[in-house]
Amino acid sequence: MPFEQWDPAVYIRRRPERARPFAELVARIGAVPDEVRSVVDAGCGPGYLTATLAERYPRAHVTGLDSSAAMITEAQPLARAGLRFAVADVREWTPPPDVDVLVSNAVLHWIDGHPELLRRWAGALRPGAWLAVQVPGNQQAPSHVAVRDLIESPEWSERLAGTSESGPVLEPVGYATQLTEAGCRVDVWETTYLHDLREETGGHPVLGWLEGTTLRPVIAALGREEYGRFAAALTDRLAAAYPVADGRVWYPFRRIFVVAQKAPVR
Repeated sequence: MPFEQWDPAVYIRRRPERARPFAELVARIGAVPDEVRSVVDAGCGPGYLTATLAERYPRAHVTGLDSSAAMITEAQPLARAGLRFAVADVREWTPPPDVDVLVSNAVLHWIDGHPELLRRWAGALRPGAWLAVQVPGNQQAPSHVAVRDLIESPEWSERLAGTSESGPVLEPVGYATQLTEAGCRVDVWETTYLHDLREETGGHPVLGWLEGTTLRPVIAALGREEYGRFAAALTDRLAAAYPVADGRVWYPFRRIFVVAQKAPVR
């Protein structure tokens, strides 16, 4: 799936909610900060979270990679000595042997067959290196079921073929098994965040959230008028699943976290 449809401004709109899982993921990486020399953020988006890795690992060369040229353009002003950004497709990228910490946050659920990609990354890492991954685990939430059902409906199926999040995302034990078999020591957990979403532009609060991520391929595939019709139909479904009270929706969002260390050579 091409990622040219990403809009950094829309993505950043929910910056605090998107930053928290990243921080909680990175906090569980056991690498000694002053001993880390090379860090990669695979799927870095607009780069502001990647910049926190440069602060956490002050002696490291930190590289942010993303397949979206728009995201990398947004990230470039953050670049400095020891922190760089580049366009790269993480599906084709392999970590070089000097990487000490590899982070991929809210990216792999877009990629078909990502468990195999994860195993390939783990296989390429040197003994003792760390791999940290976070993926949304809410594909069965009413919001995401509504998006898929609408995409697959007779009105939209031909026009929107290939615009759903790829998945499938594994359950936590699936990731633990994959990476244990790849020779890693694994820590896997899940968290359901309860986001306080408010009406901002007159639209349903959950629609505004989805327009930053899940709906980006749909928006890219449709013109303004067509997307307006799609959004109206989706809003009806969201309103039924997530009633707005006093301009607010409490929106549960489940995420799965994986931190793994490649077993050192004995």
